[in-house]
Amino acid sequence: MEVTVFRTASGHRTHRTSVRFRVSAGAVAAGMFLAVGCSSSDEGPGKAAGGVPVVEKGKLTTCTHLPYPPFQFEQNGKVVGFDVALVDLMAKNLKVEQKILDTPFENFKTGAFLNSGECDLAAAGMTITEERKKNVDFSVPYFDATQAVLATKKSGVKTLGDVKAKNKKLGAQAETTGESYAKSQGFDPVAFESSDAVLNGLRTGQVDAVVIDYPVVQGWLKDKANAAEFVLGDNIDTGEQYGFSVKKGNDKLLAVINKTIKDARADGTYDKIYEQWIGPLPQGRS
Repeated sequence: MEVTVFRTASGHRTHRTSVRFRVSAGAVAAGMFLAVGCSSSDEGPGKAAGGVPVVEKGKLTTCTHLPYPPFQFEQNGKVVGFDVALVDLMAKNLKVEQKILDTPFENFKTGAFLNSGECDLAAAGMTITEERKKNVDFSVPYFDATQAVLATKKSGVKTLGDVKAKNKKLGAQAETTGESYAKSQGFDPVAFESSDAVLNGLRTGQVDAVVIDYPVVQGWLKDKANAAEFVLGDNIDTGEQYGFSVKKGNDKLLAVINKTIKDARADGTYDKIYEQWIGPLPQGRS
């Protein structure tokens, strides 16, 4: 499946440049087709299978924010990840190809790129919150998430309490629930635009510790250099769940997204994608 990634400058649609990647979401996603009971006769201009509206014929256009491993990131010239694999399944159901727009994360709260008709859905490891529900419609949850504290070994930090007690600097990714949680605990974290910038902030000493989604930390620590330099501290259960979002009232697309997630969980496809991109399944799941 071909995924086209368009990088957008915030608020400047005319400054968009494009980069094409041939993307495989893995043998699991590529080989699966979940029938939705629709025929090609339902398709038309701006429509996918079943008459589902899409912003570009033949495409399922996804807003995301790169990089955010293991959910979406570039690897060996390809855009891959957990979210990418799940959205590829949705695209197959709709008999279209996935196309990705790389957009600023702050627009995900407002649904700006959905409302302007640039994207069909947003997929960015995004936590479902009541505030965000005011602006977009969310799918059923597809991932249970927790936050984690990651610190430099020399800082002696393992908990947010240590950050306060030792008067260390804390960082987080801007406009994320990690940043919100840190603020709710009385911190004024240094805000970084992307997860890569968060990690670089640790490496360069801009901050001593960060609070960010645990799966992201898992991915970082697979690198031996990171594992040697940083230490995983508290795992903070905030009860967060990720969801894909669509423009409010886009019920036809939302129904396909929800059915894809539920079917993938039921037939084992979800578990295989999880193990491929995240790691071993949480205890209690088979």
